[in-house]
Amino acid sequence: MLKNVSNHPLYTRALTLLMTFFPSIAIMAQEIAPDYKGASNGNPISASVFCADPTALEYNGRMYVYGTNDHQEFIANGKKGDNSYGNIKSIVVFSTDDMVNWTFHGTIDTKKICSSWGTSPWYKSYGVSWAPSVTWRTTANGTDEFFLYFCNSSHGIGVLKANSPIGPWTSPLKQLMIHYDTPGAFRQGTSANFDPGVVIDENGTGWIAFGGLNDNGALLPDNARIAKLKPSMTALDGAAVKIPAPYHFEANELNVINGKYVFTYCSHWGRNQSEWNTYKSEHGIKSNMPGGGTMCYMVSDSPLDPDSWTYKNYYGPGVAGNNHSHLQKYQGNYYHIYHDHGSVLLDAMKKGGAVNSSAGDYRSICVNRATVSEPTATINPVTLNLTGVTQLKNLDPYQLQQAETMASAGGVMYDDFKNIKTVPAKNTLGNDASENLYVKMAPGSWTSVRKVRFGANGAKSFILRAKGTGKLEIRLINRTSRASATLEFSATNFTDFTLDLDSTKFSGVRNVFFVFTEANNVQFDSWQFIENLPDDIENIKANDPKGTSHVYDLTGKTMQVISQKKGIYLIDGKKVMIR
Repeated sequence: MLKNVSNHPLYTRALTLLMTFFPSIAIMAQEIAPDYKGASNGNPISASVFCADPTALEYNGRMYVYGTNDHQEFIANGKKGDNSYGNIKSIVVFSTDDMVNWTFHGTIDTKKICSSWGTSPWYKSYGVSWAPSVTWRTTANGTDEFFLYFCNSSHGIGVLKANSPIGPWTSPLKQLMIHYDTPGAFRQGTSANFDPGVVIDENGTGWIAFGGLNDNGALLPDNARIAKLKPSMTALDGAAVKIPAPYHFEANELNVINGKYVFTYCSHWGRNQSEWNTYKSEHGIKSNMPGGGTMCYMVSDSPLDPDSWTYKNYYGPGVAGNNHSHLQKYQGNYYHIYHDHGSVLLDAMKKGGAVNSSAGDYRSICVNRATVSEPTATINPVTLNLTGVTQLKNLDPYQLQQAETMASAGGVMYDDFKNIKTVPAKNTLGNDASENLYVKMAPGSWTSVRKVRFGANGAKSFILRAKGTGKLEIRLINRTSRASATLEFSATNFTDFTLDLDSTKFSGVRNVFFVFTEANNVQFDSWQFIENLPDDIENIKANDPKGTSHVYDLTGKTMQVISQKKGIYLIDGKKVMIR
């Protein structure tokens, strides 16, 4: 009969010998957090934050994506049960410049920002924040202004304002911008004043679309509206008017393509083929009847004229549950940004035992390429997949990178999720880094970044900014492979730890995994590699603070400035590399 011999001295000695001569056995024996996203998947964009209802903008070379913070409901519900959306009082923000490695900028605390709103009447006051839509402009005096609109449940729309894409945000009004009393908006008991979609056209005029629900299965439910915005962008310029959108349900967004206004929305599930055939004939439409829950679109040359709107087609496939997407042009490509109802990340977590099996409808934001004919403002049907999109460029490891930048992760949590601290600490690497948002690492937790360009010279050293006590293994094949470098550290305050590297291992283009095999109160803030430069290049010049391209932290402080052309220059008799 077999007995438990795990505590026998001979068993322990044998296992030690095996791990000595076969270190991969030791690696596999470690409890490394599972990869629920998938090693090569680009979707969802976050492996650790549930979020939905995406909107986006491009600013200074980066794409910023904003969404409903399902994760707030997930935490409030103890990581179980259905998402009721009632605890969602913040908006998540991500950004990227390569479409694969995403920086989590934390959340916009709408509850705190709107705390000065009154409570009477109730339908003009603050309650929750869902389904944001965002836009920005440069004013005549050269100031950049950002406007973010969100739905306050079904009865109104609020607006926030900032001078950077991640804030700090303020509320320019003391109540909702659109509510039951707004001219042209829906009255209480009818359709919903929610799911805003905003755009600034080529003339600098702002527009907002909204509305939904109460469709009654009708082909033309009369539950979509559009309005012109005043120059302030915080009030309507006249009454809202109807958009005669077939099968309209919710998820409104606006774009301007080649001078045409493009209205996108989620369709409802009621269908009657004969009604559709009549509608097609009357309006000269060639497209087939869209399926339930698909993303559809209409175009117009004159948005305040209901008769000017022409139904074109559906472009976004239906998903389980409600559908919500945004069409964003970035770096010359169009992207379909949408949410998935947990079938990717949530179901994987439930199968792995990381989440209670009762958890439901905690969504994840995903991205796939869209093909758009700009001359005709035509959007071709999009294919959804887990692979995601092609990485636009390699990640530069010789620039300081925030720990919140990752392609995937396992076992990750974020400290100070509301990120309200106003004065960031300045670290020894010479940039302002927000101290109030960092990644909390448990034993076996990890993050990864993809296609990191070390180059032919390779990296000679690595700098970790963290606090706590732990062991970091840098792995270059996958999360469970043998460590290419190991750093043990301990500090009660955020400290920069430097590790010398074998540059032959850290060369070329590699995927990088930061695996914390040991961690006691570890908070991971940032990282940077130092290039193995030739001896006659004496230093690396910091980025010119007078540059015009910025990456911001959550308080609006500049994290990175990109200005001069990169290269090696002769300055004061020394060769200097500018990055």
